[in-house]
Amino acid sequence: MADPAGAPENGADGTHHAPKEKFWALALGSVGVVFGDIGTSPLYAMREALHHSRSGGTAELAVLGVVSLITWALILIVTIKYVIFLMNADNKGEGGTLALMALAQRVSPGRRSTIIFLLGVFGAALFYADGIITPAVSVLGSMEGMKELPGFGPRLAPLVLPATAAILIGLFLVQSRGTASVAKLFGPVTAAWFLVLAALGLYHISDDLSVFRGLLPHYGVLFLIDNGFLGFVILGSVFLAVTGAEALYADMGHFGKGPIRAAWVVLVLPALILNYLGQGAMVLAHPETAANPFFDMIPTVVYWPVWLLSIAATVIASQAVITGAFSMTQQAVSLGLFPRIDIRRTSETQAGQIYVPQVNMFLMVGVLVLLVMFRTSSNLAAAYGIAVTGAMFVDTLLFFYIVRYMWKRPVWQAALATAAFGLLDVVFISSNLLKIPQGAWLPLVLGAALVLMIWTWTRGAQILTDKTRRDSVSMSELADILKARAPHRAPGTAIFLTSDPDTAPVALMHNLKHNKVLHEKNIILTVQTAETPRVKEAERIRIEPLNEDFKKVIITYGFMESPNVPKALGLCRKAGLKFDIMATSFFLGRRSVVPSAQSGMPLWQDKLFIFLMKNAANPTDFYKIPPGRVVELGTQVTV
Repeated sequence: MADPAGAPENGADGTHHAPKEKFWALALGSVGVVFGDIGTSPLYAMREALHHSRSGGTAELAVLGVVSLITWALILIVTIKYVIFLMNADNKGEGGTLALMALAQRVSPGRRSTIIFLLGVFGAALFYADGIITPAVSVLGSMEGMKELPGFGPRLAPLVLPATAAILIGLFLVQSRGTASVAKLFGPVTAAWFLVLAALGLYHISDDLSVFRGLLPHYGVLFLIDNGFLGFVILGSVFLAVTGAEALYADMGHFGKGPIRAAWVVLVLPALILNYLGQGAMVLAHPETAANPFFDMIPTVVYWPVWLLSIAATVIASQAVITGAFSMTQQAVSLGLFPRIDIRRTSETQAGQIYVPQVNMFLMVGVLVLLVMFRTSSNLAAAYGIAVTGAMFVDTLLFFYIVRYMWKRPVWQAALATAAFGLLDVVFISSNLLKIPQGAWLPLVLGAALVLMIWTWTRGAQILTDKTRRDSVSMSELADILKARAPHRAPGTAIFLTSDPDTAPVALMHNLKHNKVLHEKNIILTVQTAETPRVKEAERIRIEPLNEDFKKVIITYGFMESPNVPKALGLCRKAGLKFDIMATSFFLGRRSVVPSAQSGMPLWQDKLFIFLMKNAANPTDFYKIPPGRVVELGTQVTV
């Protein structure tokens, strides 16, 4: 995810080289960004799991069973799978599905890269689906506490939905201004939320101390057996307690493994378990509270401040998901999964501070549609989970390639590790699939639409590249042609942008064909994306002289970086390639794509690809090229 707190850069080994006294500051910052989603689960996880049990959540076995299942889900999925194992599978310190995909592609034999690519695409698509549901369910879950406000609840109940919509609209509208000014509050506010969760749990554990039996795993097993097939359905609700676990992995590049692990072990995990134990003890002592255990456990005297703090915590959790979607988009564009998109920096000093208008609008519309369709957090909870379980399963499958090819373990060890975690994932995926009629279809439809878009874009781009190569001449051939028939020379430097530095750019060929001129200095410029999150400045540019007329310049960025061509060209001067930027023209080839039923894709897919191309960001803006120095030369191609 993007880093709203502006944490310092990590080293090449994935560890932060911050002074030791900053360790706990990073841990505190991670609490606000990493754990917001999982920290808001107590609002609804226990309620939903108890509601689906055979006894309606009032029987002793139901309460102890749900507490047991939630506790061991937190231990097995979050602590063991993510904190202990997956956080060691980092790509130069970065985590997340796309970072894991890039790492797996780098270390695996080439014949498997297609499978790895498809897994990464599915994981990314499910992440966006989750990004729409999380703000809606978490903020609505906290706002439903308005119904229980002492003395006001019944009168304010009709305002829950419009108030939730207003908060979320406001949250999306402020994204363009950046969050740097308030990000420093995220950690302390969320830490205060976890302390309140722990305090509420401790306050109610004494209601029935026998709730500690719920820490034993066999109560969870007995509960599932007692409920039969219904127990399988309940697992889908239990999973709500671990949604957000993947954020530990996705955000570790911003804070480091150590601070995130410390925050989880010292604060987050104890607070969550204490709160679920407190909810369980209260329901054992007062079965009527099973209908809404979290808000019923808040003492009247502190109800208002706790409720307001819950709203702040859910807004912060939503902010982390939104910035995560921005960061995922930046990675996807860099890796060629999406067309170029307008990505704006909202801070001059903090690399993680970005804003993507199209994604922000997509998320806002999606969240508002969800609110109108589902109306309550209980209904939304049915749609929640399938996207997260799917994304976690993708991480597990990619983990196989890391164990086998990066850690050089035998196939049986890689398969065993994948099977152990995969079995957990499959159980929870299956239980969540049972909720398709209640709303789980929605994230699946959204994910499928995004997969279709990514597939269309990557396939169409490959077809265009292949056609361009077939219809073009190589740079070595062009150099020989120009020696035989020297064109007229124009003063200054011409820079031709191309994705293939070995093939003569379309803009160069058109310039020679129509204008019949060649500049004194000509640079064939290619911007590449590495399979690492960031590239050192010393490795940013590579200059390869072709002959006295042409030089190839290859600029490399990591998939977490935003390209800035003029800034990178400044490094060329230090490397001995001197030119005056004000006497330099940038030549861009603009392709007008025409659909063709006889080409590589169906006609409807051609039209979708053309639509995506037309809505892609202008390369001048995307690469930060001065508009006054750009010359565009067009050509028509079929796809």
